[in-house]
Amino acid sequence: MSLHPKRRILPAACVVLMVVLGSLAGIGPAHAGDCGAPLNGKFTAFSDGQWAQTRLRYHDEASVTSTWTVSTSCADYLDCAGEVASDQGWKAPARCTSGMWIVARDVPNWEPCPDGTAVTGAQKFKFWAADPGKFTGVDKTVGPSGSCGVNRELTIEMPFTLTTLE
Repeated sequence: MSLHPKRRILPAACVVLMVVLGSLAGIGPAHAGDCGAPLNGKFTAFSDGQWAQTRLRYHDEASVTSTWTVSTSCADYLDCAGEVASDQGWKAPARCTSGMWIVARDVPNWEPCPDGTAVTGAQKFKFWAADPGKFTGVDKTVGPSGSCGVNRELTIEMPFTLTTLE
């Protein structure tokens, strides 16, 4: 049984209407928008290993809690940049573009290989404002394809939150 052409339009129109109404109600993507203001101060950074994923499969990883000291400035409402210093001993550049903050760094000896060597992982934190004083996003680390003799990159992604320390 096929639908009459006019009846096919109704479900598509409902989807479009829901998207439009959702955007008007402020339910749109949390990361869309402007950077607002520089991100400065001390924060608790939390990567939730309980919800880690590799190739869309959940598995446990160690959760990581650290303290970040963030210092940034903004050129305008769409572009902010600066630096993050972690109490774990690393520093990395931070940049906000169109409301999404990105902190990227290399993690030496991230992926251990069977022969006893290890390769560097590229870690990227992406987060956006969720509530006042709280940001939410992802912590994603990728090992290079071909490392450890495997022609497939290792990727681990987990939920990430950044909360202002009071």
